[in-house]
Amino acid sequence: MSSCIKWVDNVMFVGESDSGHAIVLDGAPEGGGRNRGMRPMELVALGVGSCSSYDVITILKKARQRVSSCEAEIKVTRVNDTPAVFESIHLHFRISGIDLSEKQVQRAIELSADKYCSASIMLKKGGVKITHDYEIV
Repeated sequence: MSSCIKWVDNVMFVGESDSGHAIVLDGAPEGGGRNRGMRPMELVALGVGSCSSYDVITILKKARQRVSSCEAEIKVTRVNDTPAVFESIHLHFRISGIDLSEKQVQRAIELSADKYCSASIMLKKGGVKITHDYEIV
């Protein structure tokens, strides 16, 4: 895996992945940016949420669950120091579908958290407390 960050101006950058996708990153005006892209730490939080969501959907589909939507709300707390690393991340899943098994939903989230989601497991090893809950809607 490789990627490249290219400086545009001020504190704006474009990140390009080896899969051919790009994203704009920028800072807030008080930090010299123009607020035209995500902040780097927002991208880290979204990485955890998307990694876990990917796992949950994949596991539920393999369990033949008929999922129609899956949203993960990500709440992050950061330490009040420099560097302002993540202290905790909470993922709240809202999952809907036809005849979903609560047992299967819970199992999918637990498997993601404990075995499959590289992003969250990596951060946990660095001391970030990561929790999950869910609702079937």
